[in-house]
Amino acid sequence: MLIKLDHAAKRYGDFALDCTLEVREGYVTGLVGANGSGKTTTFKTLLGLIDRDGGTAEVFGKDAASLTPADRARMGVMLADAGFSGYIDLRAVADIQAALYQNFDKAAFLKKCKEYDLDTKKQLRRLSRGMRTKAQLLCALSHGADLLLLDEPTSGLDVVARDEILDLLRSYMQQEGRGILISSHISSDLEGLCDDVYMIDRGKIVLHEDTDRLLARYGLLKLDESAFEALDKSRVLRTKKESWGVSCLTDDRAYYEAVPGLVVDRAGIDTVITMMIRGEAKR
Repeated sequence: MLIKLDHAAKRYGDFALDCTLEVREGYVTGLVGANGSGKTTTFKTLLGLIDRDGGTAEVFGKDAASLTPADRARMGVMLADAGFSGYIDLRAVADIQAALYQNFDKAAFLKKCKEYDLDTKKQLRRLSRGMRTKAQLLCALSHGADLLLLDEPTSGLDVVARDEILDLLRSYMQQEGRGILISSHISSDLEGLCDDVYMIDRGKIVLHEDTDRLLARYGLLKLDESAFEALDKSRVLRTKKESWGVSCLTDDRAYYEAVPGLVVDRAGIDTVITMMIRGEAKR
């Protein structure tokens, strides 16, 4: 097991994290939720950047707070609110990474920068947001890490750049024993990359599902009030009142597709997030 959180807790005023999740070897695991739901706090807990108020957080089978420099060298990290000074260029970034990581491949990093049209002589603050994002990810990929912790790695990238980044991550996962924990608000990235997905809301995990099962079995029912009252709700997870009636999230789309007259749509990750967070639990 690469990562194991068991009710890892952190409190900030009215916010309370209580997170349980796992990342297994060979898995790309997604963490999704609205802004402020606890994604970044979860990443910082795993990195030992904040003190826990309870629960456990293990990385490589060790407590996250007691990881050695050698353990941390096995991790590639990209946080949404962290990065290098904007007044240095990518050549200086390469020198810093080489000093920090024994296995950092400076030549490969600079080659990749060139491939992705990153000007290594330009100060980081002069690069576009998308280019800075690509540079951060290339740093995380350039020292042979066994585990990547990526907080919104495709943020600010256009469609072509996102596709390039996702190809890099797929190539990274071709080597055995590796894993990725990734957060993103772009559901199509997660649907095409992740093996499983955790959904977090107000610091708590509200759903964990294999991505293939979610896409194959989850569905959204759209009914008027009378049809909703008559509906067998045994396979409904969440309901949400709409101006025209009621939406219902189910994890057994096929069951309701067999009911004559029902409108049942496929439910992607965005739909599931919306319904799990904004919908009401079945009574």
